[in-house]
Amino acid sequence: MKLLKEIIIVSLNSLKANKLKSFLTILGIVVGIFSIIVITTVISMLQTSIENGLGSLGQNTFQIQKNAINFGGSRRHRKEIRQRKDIEYSHFLSFKKKYKGNYVVAAEEWNNAKVAQYKNEKTDPNVSIVGITSGAQDNNNWIIEEGRAINANDVERSERVIVLGKDVAKRIFKNNINPVGKFIRFDGKKLRVIGVYEPKGDIFGQSQDNFVVIPITTFAGFYGKHFRSINITVKVVNEKEYADAIEKAVSVFRIVRKIPPAEEDDFSIFSNESLISTFNTATQGVKIGAIVIGMIALLAAGIGIMNIMLVSVTERTKEIGIRKSIGAKKKDILYQFLTEAIVLSQIGGLLGIFLGVILGNVVGSFMKATAVVPMDWIFIGVGMCTLVGVGFGTYPAYKAANLDPIEALRYE
Repeated sequence: MKLLKEIIIVSLNSLKANKLKSFLTILGIVVGIFSIIVITTVISMLQTSIENGLGSLGQNTFQIQKNAINFGGSRRHRKEIRQRKDIEYSHFLSFKKKYKGNYVVAAEEWNNAKVAQYKNEKTDPNVSIVGITSGAQDNNNWIIEEGRAINANDVERSERVIVLGKDVAKRIFKNNINPVGKFIRFDGKKLRVIGVYEPKGDIFGQSQDNFVVIPITTFAGFYGKHFRSINITVKVVNEKEYADAIEKAVSVFRIVRKIPPAEEDDFSIFSNESLISTFNTATQGVKIGAIVIGMIALLAAGIGIMNIMLVSVTERTKEIGIRKSIGAKKKDILYQFLTEAIVLSQIGGLLGIFLGVILGNVVGSFMKATAVVPMDWIFIGVGMCTLVGVGFGTYPAYKAANLDPIEALRYE
């Protein structure tokens, strides 16, 4: 340990003696590692925010949608998806009848940019309304804070009842007024408030509580039976059956939609796992690009390390000869110069990591993403710097270790 400490001190002193060359070499390492870390930090922030916001679906829950979230794909593919036929309420009823098992099957339909009003208080025209069947609340992890949830009787009777998201309730009910039992106007329709949901917070700076829920039959009466495609949501009670339940759902829904065996699905499965998988696929190219740019910069920096180390060997030839003449072994000289190369690359690497994490979090904060420190990529960065130091420092260290001590002492 003491020997290692001495080697590191000697290495640092040597780097101080060649400040400009050391700085330029370190700068190359900084650029290489920085470009990798800043991109992966931003991506990690976005992924963490998505994972934190996955409360939008309950545990062991998936949805059948006309088109799930798609971060990529060709223009032609996206056009084909948009041209899919809507999922109708009749499809849901047929699916629920055929899909046997320990599942909670429900349906939901969305409409956006609406206004909620109670007396003189009203929201901005940005509230979403969801028509649901009983069970959709549990599947979406919407938890009642006050009052009660939509039930099967509400759906069967097309009751004009409504459950408010927390943001909507806070906006139109001031002075601690209890919303339950009050009548409000939503999109011009009079509805009785029967409950308020617990808050779920924001994701990417967007509220998850700016919505209201009514029975899906009431929704159909307001906006038409074929207003837009509905989502079928399924909760698997037994976690071990989750993967099989998805495969079974696909098979059953293909039958419901009368899709010939040779044709592709005309619907998508949306789940927590599929969202993360889609995001990772979409960002894979960005990560590869950052790594390629970083590797090019590291290659240039590695050549710089080799150059500065070879110059250092030449300038310190007499010093090496003196050290060998008083008993220094080949491995001592080898370790010293190799350590210098590794220290040089690690200084640049740590600076690149530090700057990359800071700037990555700054950029991510503008997207309202959750701050992170990507420890996996930090360790990868440190490892890459070590490899650069060893890879490009070995030849100069070997050359220094194999200098003839007599010739070295004669060197001027």
